[in-house]
Amino acid sequence: MRTRRPLARAFLLVVVLLLASCSAPGRRAGGPITLRFQSLAWQQESVAANKALVREWNASHPDVRVAYVQGSWDSVHDQLLTSFEGGEAPDVIHDASDDLADFAYGGYLADLTDLLPARLRADIPQASWETATFGRGVYGVPFLQEPRVLIANATWLRSAKVRIPTAGHPWSWAEFRQVAKRLSGPGRYGVAWPLKEPVSATLNLSLSAGGRLFHREADGRVTVRFTSGDAVVPSTVHAQVAVDRSAPASTLGSGGSDTLPGFFGGRYAMVPLGFSYRQQIVQQAPEGFRWEVLPAPAGASGLTQGVSPQTLSVSADCPHKKEAAAFIDFLLRPKNMVRLALGDWMLPTGTQALKDPALHTTENGWATGTALAARLSPAPAQSVRGYPEWKDKVATPAFQEYYSGAIGLAELRRRLVKDGNQVLARYQR
Repeated sequence: MRTRRPLARAFLLVVVLLLASCSAPGRRAGGPITLRFQSLAWQQESVAANKALVREWNASHPDVRVAYVQGSWDSVHDQLLTSFEGGEAPDVIHDASDDLADFAYGGYLADLTDLLPARLRADIPQASWETATFGRGVYGVPFLQEPRVLIANATWLRSAKVRIPTAGHPWSWAEFRQVAKRLSGPGRYGVAWPLKEPVSATLNLSLSAGGRLFHREADGRVTVRFTSGDAVVPSTVHAQVAVDRSAPASTLGSGGSDTLPGFFGGRYAMVPLGFSYRQQIVQQAPEGFRWEVLPAPAGASGLTQGVSPQTLSVSADCPHKKEAAAFIDFLLRPKNMVRLALGDWMLPTGTQALKDPALHTTENGWATGTALAARLSPAPAQSVRGYPEWKDKVATPAFQEYYSGAIGLAELRRRLVKDGNQVLARYQR
């Protein structure tokens, strides 16, 4: 009997150690929890703000450590899908709301409904929460948003004596077309459209004209319908390129940054861009170059436009969801949300953060952007299952061909509706 007791004790010790090592992933024996936070911040100021907040959290929470992991917007969807399927997903996930639907419905993200504090739930408007709500669950916290605006050459606008639009009195789409024609001349264009990714720009701006494109039917299915409101924005762009010659065809395949040299060089008077591009303009504009931020044109629905806010989510496999939610709450305290917004040159979703004086200055167009915040709505494709495939296989090539003049409006409508509904139907069986 004596010879068996040491063996039994040794066996029990091994079992206890194994259980201890397996029972609390992310925690060293006797040490703190470690959460991995994957951030997609890329601008220098934004990366610095995120890393500073992680350091501040770690300094005040010795039992819950956060490890900063750098991700990339260019590959985040595929990278996350691979990490989810491989069981290696980060605990706290930075993404955009229009990328969440398939992950949420696929069971990869935690439902945050009962994990978030009342303060945070009340601070962010319901319209923003809708961008990250799928079914009955909330799968992300929307915290930064970016309206599309017109970045304009202030000198040209004054010399052409055109009416300067404001959030209270914006241009209509028809007036915008006429202004672009007036600003055009030999060797220069009134506007340059960078539409390398044409779908989100077109759909989000089309909300101002009453276009939604995606419609939920009585049986719950989502179908594509191309109405007169959906035609306003693409028809305007097409006319500026092919009819008025007030916009060059050469920028249609370009990204926003690609148009800046031509803008600074006097080739384009205006460029429709996301609000955050102001940082690049501040950094790159030649000395003495005068520019200003104008609201995007308005249609039947006024200045309404769609946005897909940046979000923070928690992985469904995270073993410490309450701690992860507490870290998100820390990041999004009003003062911290302002720091993140200033670092990314975007608007915070939080109502308290939006009141910060730093976001209401006329310098660099902050006040113009903040004036648009109340008119930002969920992007039309937010909750549409199969949207990534629809966008890549149907909508992107269709819009590209229409804007280039290869097809007409009738063919654009046919492809978006007929071909698009065939794609969406596979996700709704």
